[in-house]
Amino acid sequence: MKKSLWFWLSFVVAIILAIYFSVRVVMIGLGHGGAAMVHSISVSADQNDKDLSALAAAATIAPNTRVYSVDLDMLNNRVMAVPGVKNAAVRRLPNGNISVRVAMYRAVALWTDGQNFFPLSADGTIVNKPTDVRDASHVVFRGTLPQDITEITRAAHNLVGHLDTLEWIEDRRWNLYTNNGITVMLPEQNPIAAIGALISLNNNHQILNKDIKLIDMRDDARILVK
Repeated sequence: MKKSLWFWLSFVVAIILAIYFSVRVVMIGLGHGGAAMVHSISVSADQNDKDLSALAAAATIAPNTRVYSVDLDMLNNRVMAVPGVKNAAVRRLPNGNISVRVAMYRAVALWTDGQNFFPLSADGTIVNKPTDVRDASHVVFRGTLPQDITEITRAAHNLVGHLDTLEWIEDRRWNLYTNNGITVMLPEQNPIAAIGALISLNNNHQILNKDIKLIDMRDDARILVK
């Protein structure tokens, strides 16, 4: 008897809740009630040091917009078009508001087209937010890039005072170009060690300040200087 009573009580409660939420959804769909209109759009990023004003502008919708008239895919596409955005997720919240969360690229270097400088992420993605001023504290790349530039960027940063640009040659190795016109041909295997050897050579003999045009480090047995 007690189990039967609890069953019917639960059944009645479930029916009431189903009716309540059905009516609520219908009212919202018809534009009635506090949750029927978008009152606010929250924008957050995975990096606290980023300026979110461009994201907020991309996510803006007209006042008194009905919740279910918002095209979330279109809104997400607008957010994804903001320079520096890697991924975006737009959600409609139960209270009728909109939540926008984004993952941003983090610049580890710069890429140049010969005139402008673009932020460059660790996976080689060029972020479409250029400047014509070079940041002297960043390693600068040119040309095509491999999928991962993390290690070469970290190693080349130790030469940033001498470094003009780095270039990926024939999809297999790096050339390093110095500020005074020296081309350094790094080996295909272990270019990081070669950069370490170049730094040591420069510390001992100031080779990067000499009147030379080429340092060929592709042969592990010897370094050719011209």
